[in-house]
Amino acid sequence: MATSTGKSAALYSPAIALEFFKVAGKPEKIAPGEVIFAEHDRARPFLFMRDKMYLLLQGEVELVAGKKVIGTVAKGGIFGEMASITHAPRTASAVAKTACRVISLDDRQFHEGLKEKPAFALMLMSMLIGRLRQTTARLAAAGALRGDALRKESTVFDPARLAELAGGISDDVPVYFDRGKPILQEGQVGLRMYAVIEGKVTVSIDGVMVERLGPGGVFGEMALIESSPRMASVTAETDCSLLPISRTAFQMLVKTSPEFAGSLLGSLAERLRVLTSRLK
Repeated sequence: MATSTGKSAALYSPAIALEFFKVAGKPEKIAPGEVIFAEHDRARPFLFMRDKMYLLLQGEVELVAGKKVIGTVAKGGIFGEMASITHAPRTASAVAKTACRVISLDDRQFHEGLKEKPAFALMLMSMLIGRLRQTTARLAAAGALRGDALRKESTVFDPARLAELAGGISDDVPVYFDRGKPILQEGQVGLRMYAVIEGKVTVSIDGVMVERLGPGGVFGEMALIESSPRMASVTAETDCSLLPISRTAFQMLVKTSPEFAGSLLGSLAERLRVLTSRLK
């Protein structure tokens, strides 16, 4: 993650990041000019090559794509998290501009860390959602939020497994909406995220449908981070059953099943990737 400005930067806490990385990782030194990871690299677990994310303890790192520097990471910053979350090829190389000290975590260590420090999952969510807000605003300004660029029906979790996990943790009971009924309105302030148990819903921004969610899909994640206006409207495409998830229930779910957080972060990262691709 390159150093950034605006709301997404304000949501990042170096102290929370350090606590999380210290749970399972150890500091290592990187020499000036050393390539930490290369553009287009991807994990090969059968060769013991796993995706890693990094916390920079000291020094400065440049992010390079196509031989062009596209960003820098300063002390306290995280980088490499997108590939670690999505397991997609690296979109840039990370090169030590100066002598550096980093802590790295592979995907297994990441899940182990979430059991101890679930607040880190909320922080990563806030960063991804902040980027989604910025990207959506740029697309809207450019008139690039198009109905013909819809994603396929999205599923994040196995709905039966999610209901089983949440059943013993959340005080909220499922809620039901008839076909065509509004569920969330863009601009509303919310307190809960929702998971689709049965049926289908559509997600719209500025009146344009941008996503369709079926059983196992989730929406309203920003409500777990802060009391800010909803960034999209959601409507019941069919009769549907939804499971509300509060911030407290989310953190308990992460402790119980770190894969829950991994799946949700992966979904957010994929949304960001799809929307960002429309800016090109």
